[in-house]
Amino acid sequence: MTTTGTYDVIVVGVGGMGSATVYELASRGLRVLGLERFDIPHDMGSSHGVHRIIRMAYFEDPSYVPLLRRAYERWRELEEASGEQLLYITGGVDAGPEDGEVFAGSLQSCVEHDLAHEVLSSAELSGRFPGVRIPAGSMAVYQPDGGFVLAERSIVSHVFGALERGAEVRAREPVLEWSSDGDRVRVETRRGSYEAGALVVTGGAWAGPLLPSLHHLVVPERQVLGWFQPSNPRIFGAGEFPVVIGDFEAGLYYALPVFGIPGLKIGRYHHQDETTTADDLRRECDDEDEALLRDGLGRYFPEADGPVLSMKACMFTNTPDGHFIIDALPDAPNVFVAAGFSGHGYKFCSVVGEIMADLATRGETPHDISLFRLDRFRPQG
Repeated sequence: MTTTGTYDVIVVGVGGMGSATVYELASRGLRVLGLERFDIPHDMGSSHGVHRIIRMAYFEDPSYVPLLRRAYERWRELEEASGEQLLYITGGVDAGPEDGEVFAGSLQSCVEHDLAHEVLSSAELSGRFPGVRIPAGSMAVYQPDGGFVLAERSIVSHVFGALERGAEVRAREPVLEWSSDGDRVRVETRRGSYEAGALVVTGGAWAGPLLPSLHHLVVPERQVLGWFQPSNPRIFGAGEFPVVIGDFEAGLYYALPVFGIPGLKIGRYHHQDETTTADDLRRECDDEDEALLRDGLGRYFPEADGPVLSMKACMFTNTPDGHFIIDALPDAPNVFVAAGFSGHGYKFCSVVGEIMADLATRGETPHDISLFRLDRFRPQG
């Protein structure tokens, strides 16, 4: 049956970013429709895997830190509204060569923004956190505000809250096409035709197909997460083990405490450098995937190098410079996109929802999003 509806804002993609956006719009009293091609939540995109790292010391660029401060506030506000703990503080470690991107960049963020932190040698790090081993001569920044956010549970909390505030959310309803005349937008699905004053696209790896003009700027990449059984589980629990990012000869690995499901969680940024399309992702995990993760375990977390307990494929959606895209489309000023989170975006969902609601209702936001504007990709001169 065809259903036709009229809304203030339509949000396409109700994963991490989209659920937060629908929640924020509904909280402001707007008539909002969220459209999701899969279930809510689901494991087909980039917003699953039990928990995701959140960290204040940001080696990617110090300008992220003010957004992170607000993200922490918004996660805590969501916890209060939902009555469920979603943010866990464990402390965070960023380790690597003293002149490497991760250590030096993290330290720079701490210094520029006056964040509490400690600089630890490899021996000092292992003395404090016995589950972590980094090469002699390497350095680490310990920042006490690091931790993790529950991925699927946060989506559920945002959607529950949005529904309670009057939002309409429809799952298993892929968008077939959309159009904008600059004043109104129309979105077509196989179930209906919907109209609104603004459209927000938070489609993750499907942003390219939804927005062909950005296709070359948002490239999906296969990523694999693994959970492995430690020989000494106690030292890898959420009360004893921090979230860890280490950039060394074998690659940039990250690890999270045992939580929610059995095993220490580990991943390698950009895994096998396997670009794909959203619909063609190789979802099965194999021995080669396991071996790549075990290489990091054996080097940096040797007491967690036990039997594999679970493996999961997900996606990064990478931009050319690794920074997000948050902007209006140049040829459709009432269509807004949040995409290309390049493997480090989930922690920002809470504040990105606020930003997208600002843009969809006012065309601007008080948050500094200059780093994420589309015009940075335009040829200069």
